[in-house]
Amino acid sequence: MSEVLEKLGLRAPVTVRPRIGFLGVGWIGRHRMQAMADTGLIDVAAIADPSPEMAAEAGKIAPDAEIVGDLDAMLAAGLDGVVIATPSALHAAQSIRALDAGVAVFCQKPLGRTAAEAAAVVAAARQADRLLAVDLSYRFTEGMRRIREILAGGELGQVFAADLVFHNAYGPDKPWFYDPELSGGGCVMDLGVHLVDLALWALDFPDVEDVQASLFAGGAPLGGRTDTVEDYAEARITLAGGTVVRLACSWRLQAGCDAIIQAGFYGTGGGVALKNVGGSFYDFTAERYRGTARENLAEPPDAWGGRAAADWARRLSEGERFNPAAERLVDVARVLDRIYGR
Repeated sequence: MSEVLEKLGLRAPVTVRPRIGFLGVGWIGRHRMQAMADTGLIDVAAIADPSPEMAAEAGKIAPDAEIVGDLDAMLAAGLDGVVIATPSALHAAQSIRALDAGVAVFCQKPLGRTAAEAAAVVAAARQADRLLAVDLSYRFTEGMRRIREILAGGELGQVFAADLVFHNAYGPDKPWFYDPELSGGGCVMDLGVHLVDLALWALDFPDVEDVQASLFAGGAPLGGRTDTVEDYAEARITLAGGTVVRLACSWRLQAGCDAIIQAGFYGTGGGVALKNVGGSFYDFTAERYRGTARENLAEPPDAWGGRAAADWARRLSEGERFNPAAERLVDVARVLDRIYGR
C-alpha cells in the first residue's frame, strides 16, 4: 500500500498508537495490560504501583514503559488513557483526576462505591469528552453474547424471570475488602455488580421498579452494622413490565466447588442460561431450552477474560470519545445502592 501511495506522490498516513498508563498492576492489572498489549493497538507508556515487585513484574510485559511513582507522575508523562486497578475507594477520585486531565479511563469495577460516585465519574467523562469504560468482563463471554442476541431478537417471547448467581468458595485476600468505608460493600459490590450488570445489559436496561434484598455476615443478618460487610446476599429486582430478577452471591459459601456462576433467562417461548463448568471461574457453557430439549450455544475454550480491556483499547485507538452508553454504569450503581438500602 505504501509503495502505491509513493508512486502517486502521496504519503502513507501516520498512525500514532495511544499511550496508556497502568495504575495498579497486581494480577488483574497485569492481565489487562497483556490483553491490551496483545492487540498491537496501544503503547504501554507508564506503570505505577505501591509495590516495587508488582511494578517490576509488569515491566517484564512492557520493558520500554516508564516506572513512575503515582497517578500525577503518570499523567505528567503525556498519556492518552489510563487503566485503573486500585482499591475500590480510590476508583472514582482517580478516574475523575485522569478525565479532568483529558485522559480516557478504563477502570476495574466498581466505578464508585455509590451511585453518586459513579455519576460524578460519568459526568467528568462527558465534560472532558473522553472514553470511559469499566471492566464488566462477563459481558464479553461468548455465551452471554449469544444470550443477549436471542433476547434482543425476541426469540424467548415474554421474558418474565431471570435467575443469576455468583457464589465464590473463597474470599478476598486484602483487608480493605472487609472495610465498608474502603470497599463500599462486600460480596454484592465484588460479585453482585456483575450479576446486576448482566441482567440489565442482557435485557437492554429496562427501568427498575422495585428492589428488595437480604444481606448476611457470618450467617446472621447484617442489619445496620458498619464494622463489616456482607458475605451472602439475595435480592429480588422487579423491572418495568413485570419481569422479576433474582440474584444471589456470596464469599466462602460451602457449595462443594470453587464457584457457582449462572445467568438464566426464562420466557413464554423458551429459556437460555450461562453456566460455569465444574466449578470453574473461567469455563462456561451456554444453552437454549425449549421445553425439555436443550441446544448448545457456546462452550469452552473461550478466552474472554481480557476482551473488555482489548475492546476499550480498540475503541480508543479508533479515536472514540465519550459514549453515552457510559450512563448505564450509573443505572447499575443505583441498583446496588438499593440493595444496600441507601
